Amino acid sequence: MVDIIIAFLYLSLLMYLLFGGADFGAGIIEFFTSDAKKDRTRLLTYQAIGPIWEANHMWLIITIVILFVGFPKVYSTVSIFLHIPVSLLLLGIIARGTAFIFRHYDPDQGKFQPLYNLIFVYSSFLSPLFLGILAGTIISGRIDLEAASFPEAYLFPWLAFFPISVGLFTVAICGYLAAVFLIGEAQNHEDQMLFRKKAIRMNILTVVAGAVVFLAATLEGIPLLAGMLEHPITILALVLASISLPLTWKYLRENFHMRARILVGFQVSMILFALFYSIHPAFMVFKNSVLILKEAAAGPATMNSLGIALLVGSVFILPSLFYLIYSFQKRPFQPLAKK
Repeated sequence: MVDIIIAFLYLSLLMYLLFGGADFGAGIIEFFTSDAKKDRTRLLTYQAIGPIWEANHMWLIITIVILFVGFPKVYSTVSIFLHIPVSLLLLGIIARGTAFIFRHYDPDQGKFQPLYNLIFVYSSFLSPLFLGILAGTIISGRIDLEAASFPEAYLFPWLAFFPISVGLFTVAICGYLAAVFLIGEAQNHEDQMLFRKKAIRMNILTVVAGAVVFLAATLEGIPLLAGMLEHPITILALVLASISLPLTWKYLRENFHMRARILVGFQVSMILFALFYSIHPAFMVFKNSVLILKEAAAGPATMNSLGIALLVGSVFILPSLFYLIYSFQKRPFQPLAKK
């Protein structure tokens, strides 16, 4: 049962990065759009994420529940030593959702729209930034469980080059996902070309940000590259991610947008897999020790109950989620008209 729960944990993390990341990426794309094209970009992103944007956070909730119930040591360590980036991540998610709703339903559409737009765009950038910072800190070995001061315990682990570089890499991935996904939502050639250009730029930015991650790891003495290159499985994952990149652009040029979406999701999945497998069986790397997920599991009774709940819940939740996405693909979301 522990293996099943761990599989659900990694699946939830992956799905949140893919769907929630594309959701965040819509705001990132808006940030890099000229004023003349912002209204058109917003309308298209509303149609794409409007009906299901809140459902994306279901994956984050599942992740938190799994850690809280099944792996309390992981949950407590993250919530204590990384409480600042965790709080900033959650505040960003709340601010973004609030601004997204108020952009539609505020009765005074003109007065506060610039403020809502500003909050939406910057929180769309900051939320994945801190999500990546959390991931980078967890695998960096910078957390000192015996730290004697507030900065050493709660600031220095995540305020460093490597965690921040992973955060920026996550932001670039989100923008890349959103741009590729939105190409398929565009209804005319002009919009498709607009998002295709953005996808190319975000792809280049992602590659550069990935190189910066390896540079930061090398400078800080983190064996990230060595860990990936010593495992045949991680090497294969990186090779498959690289090979799928030209195929993605081939399908985009030929207007096979669904195939391109699948491939870009595959690329991100392989990158995430290589990242976590490189430190396997550890889940968290501390300054002088590691935390292995199976060893941090709760008691058998708790894990059995949690596993059954996840299996039963997935039978109802997953089909409903996919039907939600399918139904709104058939009936585009229409924002309220301005009064």
